[in-house]
Amino acid sequence: MTVSPFSNIALTSSNAAVVFMNSELVRGAETQLVEELLPRVRQESVALDLAGVERIDAAGIASLITLYCTAVESGTEFSVVSPSAHVLELLQIVGLESILVASPRNSQTSRRSAA
Repeated sequence: MTVSPFSNIALTSSNAAVVFMNSELVRGAETQLVEELLPRVRQESVALDLAGVERIDAAGIASLITLYCTAVESGTEFSVVSPSAHVLELLQIVGLESILVASPRNSQTSRRSAA
């Protein structure tokens, strides 16, 4: 039996479901992310909380792009919230921070105040 690395709660202020991910987002793990979230992204807005993700690779980034594009095509929204420092750095390097990360300043501010 496979245990899902995801859990979620409803976020009432933006009408998006928040899904928390606490695993690596690397080749092999990205398939499960897409399989579990793609149907949901087609039906409702989703915010993926990546605070618990310390490793991400090209396959993980590609899965985020797939989810984002599906949301655009479906008329919903997909965003990344609270990315870990490493995830945020990689999204900045590849130029996706402004597209995928919701309120990047708030993410950085909350991370600084938590330190």
